[in-house]
Amino acid sequence: MKKTQLIIMAAGLGSRFGGLKQMAPVDKEGHIIIDYSIFDAVRAGFDEIIIIVKPENEQLFRETIADRIGDKAKIVFVHQKPDVLPEGYVIPQGRVKPWGTAHAVLCAKDAVDAPFCVINADDFYGAKAFEEMHRFLVENDDESTLSMVGYLIRNTLTENGSVSRGVCETDDNGEYMTAIRERTTIIMQGDGAAYTEDGGNTYTFLPGDTAVSMNCWGFPASIMQEFVQRFEPFLKKNLPVNPLKCEYFLPLIPDQLIQEGKAKVRLLKTDEKWYGITYSADLPDVQNAIEAMKVQGKYPRELWK
Repeated sequence: MKKTQLIIMAAGLGSRFGGLKQMAPVDKEGHIIIDYSIFDAVRAGFDEIIIIVKPENEQLFRETIADRIGDKAKIVFVHQKPDVLPEGYVIPQGRVKPWGTAHAVLCAKDAVDAPFCVINADDFYGAKAFEEMHRFLVENDDESTLSMVGYLIRNTLTENGSVSRGVCETDDNGEYMTAIRERTTIIMQGDGAAYTEDGGNTYTFLPGDTAVSMNCWGFPASIMQEFVQRFEPFLKKNLPVNPLKCEYFLPLIPDQLIQEGKAKVRLLKTDEKWYGITYSADLPDVQNAIEAMKVQGKYPRELWK
């Protein structure tokens, strides 16, 4: 069977959570969300796990994850460093923010040698997402066809603040995406959601069944050249405007490829509820949900024994 890789982006600052949220235990046994992602990915058939971390956090992740998992999964660590920039560019004075999710993937280019899935470290995707994605990566032979697991927006919100989501626009059949719109401030509203782009002065409603990206993407290895080549044009456009906070978002690349007619993105739909730790107040809800899934028999008490 074709080799597949899973990239877990774990180099975020966790500023809204108030700490290294990727390391917050989500069950009584001390597992963290990444444990569940790796467990579900291995169970679905993924061959190798690539974890992107800040250099200073690798040892912590190695002790917390790799040493505990042992030989049950092949794990590779990759560093996301702010000085990984095109020739002639330097880190703007005063900037501490990472360059974003597309930059994280770019930093893993030397480790990728097979079709791969990309996910966030602090999101609980559910077993079905990994099963659907692995099936796509193994069966897809067209390198111009990408994929993304889309969640219903009503299943991806938190009561504890705003979230950022890539809002999907699709063809008439709902099978392929026609555009991805990054909305950085989305809140619950009625039976759906609403986003603002002017600091909260006005909001635009989104129906609850709107498909959104939780950064669960499927790509051929060859797409890495797009992540690399499109970074400099992004910097050239955005650094003069917002040097301290502009981010190279992952959805930007597939969206540009769609608009240029160079790729299409298959929407792999799921009605599973997303669980994530955007804010510290989200943690109890995630812990309660995972406990319920263990009671239902969806996961063993100890994942790695």
